[in-house]
Amino acid sequence: MKHLAAYLLLGLAGNTEPSAKDIKGVLESVGIDADDDRLEKLIAELKGKDLQELIAEGSSKLASVPSGGSGGGAAPAASGGAGAAAKEEEKPAEKEEEKEESDEDMGFGLFD
Repeated sequence: MKHLAAYLLLGLAGNTEPSAKDIKGVLESVGIDADDDRLEKLIAELKGKDLQELIAEGSSKLASVPSGGSGGGAAPAASGGAGAAAKEEEKPAEKEEEKEESDEDMGFGLFD
């Protein structure tokens, strides 16, 4: 990922075909050692490709991936009196929300 980030930074700066030396220079400027094998593989895979097209293609692929989820399970309730106290605190908050919702309408709509 760090190699790709350096490659993209160089691309933004106007270097459309960064070399391994260019990428190493960026990484070394912030104290990161480059992995030669990964760097050569990255350069080989991106050689002759337009970065903007690759980003657009990746974005369209990400758009098709479902990002919603079930949200996971609920946390278990605490044992003892702490759980009962928490339930009592939640009830007044619900009543306050209902009050606010009824006050918002005020007898007319936004587009009437």
